[in-house]
Amino acid sequence: MTYQALQIEKDDAGYRCTLKTLDDSALPEGDVTLQVDFSTVNYKDGLAITGKSPVVRKFPLTPGIDLSGTVTESQHPLFKAGDQVVLNGWGVGESHSGGLAQKARLKGDWLVKLPAAFTPRQAMAIGTAGYTAMLCVMALQKHGVTPDKGDILVTGAGGGVGSVAIALLAKLGYRVVASTGRLQEADYLRQLGAADVMDRAELSAPGKPLAKERWAGVVDTVGSHTLANACASTKYGGVVTACGLAQGMDFPSSVAPFILRSVTLAGIDSVMAPRAVREAAWARLAQDLDTTQLERMTREVGLADAIGLGAEILAGQVRGRVVVNVNR
Repeated sequence: MTYQALQIEKDDAGYRCTLKTLDDSALPEGDVTLQVDFSTVNYKDGLAITGKSPVVRKFPLTPGIDLSGTVTESQHPLFKAGDQVVLNGWGVGESHSGGLAQKARLKGDWLVKLPAAFTPRQAMAIGTAGYTAMLCVMALQKHGVTPDKGDILVTGAGGGVGSVAIALLAKLGYRVVASTGRLQEADYLRQLGAADVMDRAELSAPGKPLAKERWAGVVDTVGSHTLANACASTKYGGVVTACGLAQGMDFPSSVAPFILRSVTLAGIDSVMAPRAVREAAWARLAQDLDTTQLERMTREVGLADAIGLGAEILAGQVRGRVVVNVNR
């Protein structure tokens, strides 16, 4: 038995990602085997596909940190053949072959049952990006940021996390300001629910330790100076959620926003979050995400097309979400 998969190799010939036909013996260890229906391309997948960062830790390896699929074999007590499931993270696509393939073998502990509210395609339109956006929204709410407290800033707004965050926050009644380097996407961002759109240049250069108070809360996907400036301009008692590093891993800030304005900086990790957190996030997505908005931000490509998307997503050229139909 064989299947189609993207495969990353690194040897004397260099680093490369190609579409290959693999034998089932290439599937890694795991107690659940899946027929993959859909995957997606996230920022981390772009790093893996291009080799721009040492994301991949073993070779050869199939990239893809997300997948939705149907169980074909299971030795795990929570899953049986025929179950539809979702995977996000857990090092899959980094040290364990992932979702950009027609088949996968995984640990059942990594899987969540597909919520009845979503089709497998919709689950990958959400993907790690949308699941992370939901974790950010939940963190804002946990720390008491309600719509009456003021504006919510979403950075990297045109990307996957940003797009879903805008749609979620707007539906929940928040006033959202979208920060983007692609002002030509302003109409798209307003359609998702943004009340205002600002140029990312206002936040991306070195700034002051404290700035004018503007935000009740922040969903930051960018890091570096953008995150520092977002913290500096957050209102007293506000909350900044940090979940990305598109501008950089550095954080050139000071303690001023935290000790003078009681700002909370909440780190958001989607990769190793326990099952209970994942299930809660997916339940909230089923409740709070407008699937009409989800469709507006999504396009579909075939498996081979995902290779070229790696460089595009790192260059900030991918709007919203991309679903990869691995059987196309």
